[in-house]
Amino acid sequence: MVHTADTVAPAVRWPALSAAGRLVPGLGYCLVPAVAGLALHRVPALALFSPMILAVVVGIALRTTVGMPAAAQAGVGFVLRRLLRLAVALLGLQLTAAQVAAVGPVGVAIIALSLVATFVATKALGRWLGVPAPLAELIAAGTSICGASAIVAVNTVTQADDEDAAYAVACVTVFGSIAMLSYPALGAALHLAPRAAGLWAGASIHEIAQVVAAAFQSGQQAGEFGTVAKLSRVALLAPLVLSLGALRRRREGAAGQPVPMPWFILGFVALVALNSLHLVPAVVKDWAPGVTTSLLTLALAAMGLNTHIGRMAAKGVAPLALGALASLFIAGVSLALIMTVWA
Repeated sequence: MVHTADTVAPAVRWPALSAAGRLVPGLGYCLVPAVAGLALHRVPALALFSPMILAVVVGIALRTTVGMPAAAQAGVGFVLRRLLRLAVALLGLQLTAAQVAAVGPVGVAIIALSLVATFVATKALGRWLGVPAPLAELIAAGTSICGASAIVAVNTVTQADDEDAAYAVACVTVFGSIAMLSYPALGAALHLAPRAAGLWAGASIHEIAQVVAAAFQSGQQAGEFGTVAKLSRVALLAPLVLSLGALRRRREGAAGQPVPMPWFILGFVALVALNSLHLVPAVVKDWAPGVTTSLLTLALAAMGLNTHIGRMAAKGVAPLALGALASLFIAGVSLALIMTVWA
């Protein structure tokens, strides 16, 4: 009896250990471009680019030159499916209801109207330019909400391929960087007040890091208000993902069925609520931004490793043109609203 138990027990435990062990090579492979992205972000010349964006570039370069080892595929897939969603949920720890309230009802309305108008217009322009619907949807999300974070969140519903996601990230990187460099001078030329300049940056520039870099060039008040405005815009990520999920179910003929709440969106909303009620320990709030950035960087590294540069290039210049037009649209709409309603 003892002999039988000793021989059966290892056979029962071994498959679980084996399944976990299959993830290790891929996790290690993802760490290479992720750590590189975090390190490159510390280089002064590259500090304006988020580590997420740098990680996806390094990941694509590594995939192109080295390839994807078969042993790494399970771990890379785990990062894209699981850790990515966890990172999106953790974004909720950087937002409170009080921050949204600080923008004011008019400011929130400007942000929401700019977001919705840009998303709808980008999808329409995508059809006109012949850009595939999933890619156009990702460019629309990245431009209208929060860059790479929105792209990876919306892709859980859109389910585009990794080349589409990487192309969308490239678009928000290029045109968000152009906006980051040009907004301070344009705001000065238009004689925008500090809060107006901050709101314009927060309502229309793609990445959080890009908003911070642009808004603080217009002064401390503009920088602080722009950052809060951008975080308020991030709060709209949850309703957008849920809306896209509902639309997808309607296209699939399941309109009468309830829309499932993705667990990471539920987690995002729950963490915003806990943070708003001051129920999150200070030590957790201190560590949350770094942990979230690291997980998102790891996820974007995995996306880069899963991207075929040849397939991405085959999509042509139409998506790049769409990214440019979408960026101009959100800049123009938000500025027009600020100058007519906010002033």
